[in-house]
Amino acid sequence: MSDLFLGLTYDWVLRAVEAAGFAPTGHIMALHCMENRVYDLKLDDGSHVVAKFYRPGRWSADAIREEHEFLLELKDAELPVCAPLAFGDGETLHEVEGIWYAVWPRTGGRAPDELTDDQVAILGRLVARIHNVGALKPARHRPELNAVTFGDDAFAFLEERGFLPPQYVDRYGDAVDRIAEVYEALIDGVPLIRVHGDCHHGNLLDGREGWFFLDFDDFRMGPAVQDVWLLVPDQDETGQHQRDVFIEAYTQFRDFEPRWLKLVEPLRALRYVHYAAWIARRWDDPAFPASFPHFNSESYWEKETQDLEQQADLCERLLVGGVE
Repeated sequence: MSDLFLGLTYDWVLRAVEAAGFAPTGHIMALHCMENRVYDLKLDDGSHVVAKFYRPGRWSADAIREEHEFLLELKDAELPVCAPLAFGDGETLHEVEGIWYAVWPRTGGRAPDELTDDQVAILGRLVARIHNVGALKPARHRPELNAVTFGDDAFAFLEERGFLPPQYVDRYGDAVDRIAEVYEALIDGVPLIRVHGDCHHGNLLDGREGWFFLDFDDFRMGPAVQDVWLLVPDQDETGQHQRDVFIEAYTQFRDFEPRWLKLVEPLRALRYVHYAAWIARRWDDPAFPASFPHFNSESYWEKETQDLEQQADLCERLLVGGVE
């Protein structure tokens, strides 16, 4: 990991933004973001922009540009997303000292804690329209969301780097294999499109101008249901009801086959593994041990293994049709 990225200073950020053709006043505030480094800056004209500095080694320049192109397509389709601003040379991505960065308009609003049925319906229609654009062409520079990238590869990293305690390796790995087998069986015949990929409540803003979808940093090819279950994730009766409301609204703009919902629990399980590996991959960043103090303890892995095994049991019941 770049020492410069881990130790970015306000002066360095201001110089980078100024070099890109903007006129910051010097008023700057770091925004919470674990993966990248993000700053709110005030400009001479009184407006604000958000500068995003991408973590070195995560994405190639082509992969980042592909994210930007997707956002501009969505904006052209009049969808509520934050698209990057063009620099003076017309590009949306610049590099300084090995760090890629972009500048974005600041969007007001707040992330929702809970959603009403009416809000769920609005979001269902918006996600369907996002997926209509996402289906127009593939993402060529992003890894696909599948059982290998989110399951096998993540487990291999945890095992090879010594994060998983020896007493949990076999159990954890067996659960990953079981989940992967179910996912591979259920994904057969399901179309893959460009999806947001991390479309949870924290990446939504509800403001005076309506809803905005933020942070497409994890966008990739995947099944449409990935963006559905993350927005309506609950497994209880209320969660099932809101998922029905979401799908009913979604199908006003795009087809959705009910059988795709069987992918929800395998996707949830794969996210457990992917998330643990994400933290492990960032463990040399001081922000991560500070934010996840219980990660990598024996009690953490005991609970993670038990949760993954329970999820594997549920996924196998889904495969044989025991859960609808």
